[in-house]
Amino acid sequence: MPLRDRLSAALKDAMKAREAERTSTLRLINAAIKDREIASRGDGASDDGVGDAEIMAILGKMVKQRQESARMYEEGGRLELAEKELAEIKVIEEYLPRQLTPDEVAGAISAAIAETGAASIRDMGRVMAALKARHTGQMDFGAVGPMVKDRLV
Repeated sequence: MPLRDRLSAALKDAMKAREAERTSTLRLINAAIKDREIASRGDGASDDGVGDAEIMAILGKMVKQRQESARMYEEGGRLELAEKELAEIKVIEEYLPRQLTPDEVAGAISAAIAETGAASIRDMGRVMAALKARHTGQMDFGAVGPMVKDRLV
């Protein structure tokens, strides 16, 4: 079942169960997906809508935003708001693939370097593209970039 359909079904189930916080989070996810669809229509993209890979990217971005917000709320002493952000993260993460462990990330980087035949920093783009094609939503590419760079220098 496509991710979009799973999210819609989960929203209906949450509404029927009267789970207010879960319903709210799922509505935010659907709104973000619709925003991306509207933006892609303006770019002249196809009418297919948003694919699973794009939805996973949206969800990953939403998790990062909430982690940052929770951290800021904790620093500001607003623990109830931080807890709300953390609860939203749990709901969003239900629809993301399992995150790779540091050892698995290192192995994936090694495999991508070997597969692309990367030898210098100029090959970093090809390595990152290979990683994104295979591991979208499973690793933080902001953290992986410097690791790839260190290996290629």
